[in-house]
Amino acid sequence: MKEPRHICIVYDCLFPWTIGGAERWYRSLAERLAADGHRVTYLTLTQWDADAEPDLPGINVIAVAPRMSLYNDGKRRIAPPLRFGLGVLAHLVQHGRHYDVVHLCSFPYFALLAAWAARPFGRYRIVCDWFEIWSRDYWRDYLGRVGWVGWTVQHLCVKVRQRAHVFSRLHEARLRDLGLRGTISYLAGLAQAVPEGQRQPASTPPTVVYAGRMIAEKRVSLLVDALAIARRSVPDLRAILFGNGPERATVEAQIAALGLADAITMPGFVTAEVLDQAMRQALCIVQPSEREGYGLVVVEASARGVPAIVVIGADNAAVELVEDGINGRIADPATPEALAAAILRIHSEGDAARHSVSAWFAANTERLSVESSIKAVAASYSDQSRGR
Repeated sequence: MKEPRHICIVYDCLFPWTIGGAERWYRSLAERLAADGHRVTYLTLTQWDADAEPDLPGINVIAVAPRMSLYNDGKRRIAPPLRFGLGVLAHLVQHGRHYDVVHLCSFPYFALLAAWAARPFGRYRIVCDWFEIWSRDYWRDYLGRVGWVGWTVQHLCVKVRQRAHVFSRLHEARLRDLGLRGTISYLAGLAQAVPEGQRQPASTPPTVVYAGRMIAEKRVSLLVDALAIARRSVPDLRAILFGNGPERATVEAQIAALGLADAITMPGFVTAEVLDQAMRQALCIVQPSEREGYGLVVVEASARGVPAIVVIGADNAAVELVEDGINGRIADPATPEALAAAILRIHSEGDAARHSVSAWFAANTERLSVESSIKAVAASYSDQSRGR
């Protein structure tokens, strides 16, 4: 069957105007497809100034909705996904017949529903990445009494005939349980190539690193409490907390109240080079989040020979990437005491922990690389005849 000639990637964010694992995935996918000779269109929200529009070789970037703030107090706003979905619908009704494949992210949902509604005008194949499937309980916690609305919209998206990609066994099982219409493929790799550099020993004094948004579900405060406990055994233990978000002021107040201002720094967002160096020298990378669809930071830490610590949780797929005692630790239960114990265990292991991580990553590099997933996705485009 012939290869698709024109692929439309649909996501409301574009790297590096917004930064995250999904943004990097779609940017890498678009670039690889273009390099392989495909025509690539990327539908997104406007995220740039009028005089600084994206100029990506081989990729036609089209903004189908205006610039809008995506978050309010760390939660996704409803207006941008709706506006983006309408823009996607209008574009695909007019231009869908030119595409062989429309490749989307399931969240924030309305774009997927738009692609389904416009499909009679285009007969393109729908490919969708499901980084997460939220449970009823999580929707209720996230939206309160109207959580059933989010659950219902998510369920409607599951019923769209599609080829689905998942990046964790947790969400593969949830998607199957919901009765997806179509085929499901499991992809393990989202890790970008790590900048060249030698493996480095942990810095002195030992330093724990967190990198991510400061929102409630990331539970940065849990890490701060754990550091206070761990410092009773290792008084010179330090931490660097990279990132910003609505929880930053709360975390800063917590640090001050615990008398840790001299031990914990919060530089906000930094350049990739600064973050890379900090990660290489870290005693460990800690991700105390209660919800992760993949856990890219675990793989990024492992690529640098640095142990990662995650916490057990019903919605945390990052635990799938940690072999406890091999490339990091799983804190169970999700308490400051358990997290502190994991940090102290890694500290006591010294260089042996880093050697173990390096060996684990060497054995899993190909499986976890974004290149392996891109190859699988590109092959999947031609697995079905056009219009099916």
